[in-house]
Amino acid sequence: MKRLLFLTAVAALALPATSLAKGPSEAKITGPGLTKAITITGTETEGTPLMNLTEAAGFFPGAFGQSPSPMSAAPPKAGLGPRYSIDYVVPAGNSKSDKIHQDLYPYAKTGAWTHMPEGQPIFDMATPGGWFHDARLKGILVAHGLPKSPPAAPTSSSSSSAGFFSTGKIGAFALVLFGIGAAAVFTRRHLRGTAT
Repeated sequence: MKRLLFLTAVAALALPATSLAKGPSEAKITGPGLTKAITITGTETEGTPLMNLTEAAGFFPGAFGQSPSPMSAAPPKAGLGPRYSIDYVVPAGNSKSDKIHQDLYPYAKTGAWTHMPEGQPIFDMATPGGWFHDARLKGILVAHGLPKSPPAAPTSSSSSSAGFFSTGKIGAFALVLFGIGAAAVFTRRHLRGTAT
């Protein structure tokens, strides 16, 4: 009887370690307005920065599925804003790691959303994927360096003028003017020569 209780206790202690081993060891966030990637690493102990991020981003139901599922099949109808990326490194044993990608919309009108594409390989399975929303996510990201407001979009006038100068169109225009001027001078000299 004591041996049975001991084995049950050992199995119960081993269960959380096994489930924790299925999560990521690193998450890297990239996107517009970030001069460098936001990298969050560590263990998946309750309350750690990495665990808070994975929970608020819907990593586990997106990667492994859950019943009932908190994932949505379709994106929200309101504007999503600029798209960012979360790229996870998930240790898979034998010094191998799975790479899982999630699209991130931190400035969506209804609050931050993520989308995990389905079919990504993880532990000899495939991610069911889906859309996920959590009101805590933007605050977590801002605490790690994401700007509170989305980056300003370039205005059409500045972008069009920048495009004009950057593509060398003004140089081509100057060459055309130079060619017209040279042709006019040549024609004038030629006419003077024939007149005399």
